[in-house]
Amino acid sequence: MNAPVTGLRCRQIEEADTDAVASLLTRGFPAHDRRFWLDAFAQLRRHQQPSGLPKYGYLLESNGAVVGAILLICATMRAGAGAGAGDEFDTRCNLSSWYVDPPFRAYAPMLVSQALRHKNVTYLNVSSAPHTRPIIEAQGFSRYSDGIFVAVPMLNGLFRGPKVEVFRADRDPSVAFDPFDRDVLVQHATHGCISLWCATVERAYPFVFRRRLVKGAFPCAQLIYCRDVDDFVRFAGPLGRVLARLGEPVVVIDANARIPGLFGFFSRGNMPKYFKGPRRPRLGDLAYTENAVLGV
Repeated sequence: MNAPVTGLRCRQIEEADTDAVASLLTRGFPAHDRRFWLDAFAQLRRHQQPSGLPKYGYLLESNGAVVGAILLICATMRAGAGAGAGDEFDTRCNLSSWYVDPPFRAYAPMLVSQALRHKNVTYLNVSSAPHTRPIIEAQGFSRYSDGIFVAVPMLNGLFRGPKVEVFRADRDPSVAFDPFDRDVLVQHATHGCISLWCATVERAYPFVFRRRLVKGAFPCAQLIYCRDVDDFVRFAGPLGRVLARLGEPVVVIDANARIPGLFGFFSRGNMPKYFKGPRRPRLGDLAYTENAVLGV
């Protein structure tokens, strides 16, 4: 039997640790270079975590050397959906970029137990690798999104449709809007997302998208945030034509079935999403996750 590891402890990642953790994650995720992880910490540095939750996540160290890490992206989000949603808010946390050096893999559960210790927080895993899904489910996570709908929204309402104005989030709408939504749009624009208002004569609706390359070659936009997927369906044509002019003709949306009213197809088992905690996440809301903040 291997001798027990000495000098091992799990603690929060602090600012002084970010360089060492970036090196660790470069070893663990070779598809991303060290510059990517340093930029990721810069994004997390700009992000405002809820009080009482870690700024970056947790690390595992052995005799002062970083041998494991898990990043956390936490946020306070409105619990309801739609323009008439109330003022109830939830705290949620996206577990991201979990890696432990091979000699210390037996101690990896220490990281997860630290990350999941807040009982009033809803935890998300939005980018699980297929071989990790049995482990995720054994940790008590449940699947809330079983696949994606691949839409071509610019085809909606080519000859008729709602009269709306679509514009960037750096301009406030002249009609009613939710200040919380404005904050979401502005903050996600700083993370490199496409943040748009879609304004009718009555009110403005928020939408956030992230640019993607499917199989490294085909451009698309991932829906990161809207108040309700029905809002996207309603305004799919105007939004799709703006996105197409930006070079993103296809939109990928988390879904559990085909989305009525959109041109496209449903792919089951593709990019499933998991949660654990008091509230099941709604589809169409990946705000403040690694998809939005880190672009992964």
